[in-house]
Amino acid sequence: MKVEMKKLLPFLVFSIYFIVSTAQELTVRAPGRVDVGRRFEVRYEVNGQASDFRGPSFKGLSVLSGPNASRQQGMSIINGQVSHTSSTGFTYIIQADAEGTFNIGSASCTVDGKKVSCQGFTIKVEKGNPQQQNAYSQGSGQSRRQAAQQPAASGNIDGNALFARASISKNNPYQGEQVILTYKIYTQVSLSQYQIDKLPGNKGFWSEDITRDGSVRQYEETVNGRRYMVAEIRRGALFAQESGKLTIEPLDLDVLALVQRQRQRTGSIWDLFDDPFFNPTQAVEKHLRTNSINLNVKALPAAPDGFNGAVGNFSVKAETDTREVRANEAITYRLTVTGAGNLMLIDAPQIAFPQVFEVYDPQINDNITRSSNGISGSRTFEWILIPRNQGDYQIPAFSFVFFDPNTGRYVTKKVEAIPVHINKGDPKSMKNVTSSKSDVKLLNSDINYIRTQTSNLTPRDAQNRTPWWFWTVLVLIIVATVAAILVGRHHYAQQQDVAGMRLRRATKMARKRLKTAAAFLNSGDDNRFYEEIYKAIWGCLADKYNIQLSRLSSDTVRDCLSEKNVPEEQQTRILQTLQKVDFARFAPGDAASKKQEIYDEALQMIVMI
Repeated sequence: MKVEMKKLLPFLVFSIYFIVSTAQELTVRAPGRVDVGRRFEVRYEVNGQASDFRGPSFKGLSVLSGPNASRQQGMSIINGQVSHTSSTGFTYIIQADAEGTFNIGSASCTVDGKKVSCQGFTIKVEKGNPQQQNAYSQGSGQSRRQAAQQPAASGNIDGNALFARASISKNNPYQGEQVILTYKIYTQVSLSQYQIDKLPGNKGFWSEDITRDGSVRQYEETVNGRRYMVAEIRRGALFAQESGKLTIEPLDLDVLALVQRQRQRTGSIWDLFDDPFFNPTQAVEKHLRTNSINLNVKALPAAPDGFNGAVGNFSVKAETDTREVRANEAITYRLTVTGAGNLMLIDAPQIAFPQVFEVYDPQINDNITRSSNGISGSRTFEWILIPRNQGDYQIPAFSFVFFDPNTGRYVTKKVEAIPVHINKGDPKSMKNVTSSKSDVKLLNSDINYIRTQTSNLTPRDAQNRTPWWFWTVLVLIIVATVAAILVGRHHYAQQQDVAGMRLRRATKMARKRLKTAAAFLNSGDDNRFYEEIYKAIWGCLADKYNIQLSRLSSDTVRDCLSEKNVPEEQQTRILQTLQKVDFARFAPGDAASKKQEIYDEALQMIVMI
């Protein structure tokens, strides 16, 4: 054993020397060839904490994500001495869309105030066997070593390490009762993105999406003795419209996971470095499908009079806009139902209004909140009542009945009667007080009363003379017409000047987005904060320099700014700011002060532009 260690000692010394000597070199790991349509990973790595990373443009290839910055910590033990190392990586997820040979340019970054770079490389895209492994090249300074890359196949991930599951808040609800359906991803690997492939068809249910603004709630959970990171990707409120056995179909989705690439052991000295510090990650596509859920929906018991389909927990309130009007004037009667349950499915109650009122169909106004806890809020019914006779009347009392699934019983809420006093109406407003709704519609089109007043007659000769005001009005009409044409042409010219419009609104829109970002500065929602900062910077660049937003990326921004003849000093300042924003999400440190610094940098860049 001592002899073998002595033989290995020179190799270990050489390996340690190689690591130290390349500590400040930027390396790239990428495949040498890929198949058409294949997604692959390009990763740049450098020892130490890097900043101001400038990657290539990847012309001819589709950049799905990146550069995604990450940091890794390593440890080495030499002669009993423990030392810690760190490295920074920048990862792209690329897709090859067409055959050909693509030359990828160089990349650079700054480490400890020193600029380091690596040369470009070539990727060959061709048609091939999807089962074939792709070779990749790993650049180190001006040389690259050939290695094997595993294909991105779903078989690389254990089924117990990544799966999706659907759960329901109650398996035996009543018909019309609100239940919460939740879809979750359980994972023990890192996920880059996910996409819902097919939403389930929930036959027999009324469904409402209650996912909060597309946000994903994350937490840890133990399942069968294994610890998982759980992501709630979708929530829905379901209301069964029929009783009996109903089934909620599975949900299909695709995820892109980042897993550690396993180095093939060759029996050489490099096998000693088979750990996460030396092995990059690879993107693995996996299709997930949740479980189906069977529900036993209970029918509602025999309903009492006045039940109109309300299931939940509600309160009711009735009011009028006034309690004293004249005959033939309108009264608004409002009935508001407030609570949690199937508010959208509640019908207007049947109220026996006095025959003296002309009653119009109710208008429905909803104020409904969709939160992660379900559907709640209020539904208001508004009736327009027109009394035809004077006197004292009452809008009658009635009972609002709903079914409470928590107790399994019907609940009756008493709505008190509302008295109204009708004064004598204006006799000129209607021909009589017994008119019907059809008479109201024909009032303005029917024959009016005979006019009994004396009319002012005009001499016949006066009809042949044109009054002075006619010419004045005619001139004003002509002037207004010409002005409208000129203003319209000017407005049309402004609308055609897309670059000018974008230039005028650039700073305004950027400050508006920064104001939105400021709202998340101290809220702890880092994702929303950096999202608004990105929108402000990219939107300002696109509008100010009239660049299509689809052309802008971390790789092409310098080329786009050069095409617009932006001064080199401004280009450098803009790129540095973009790099700081991108790197801030992954660099360690005080999150609050870092976010404030990023916000100030973005504001200064926009003011400079």
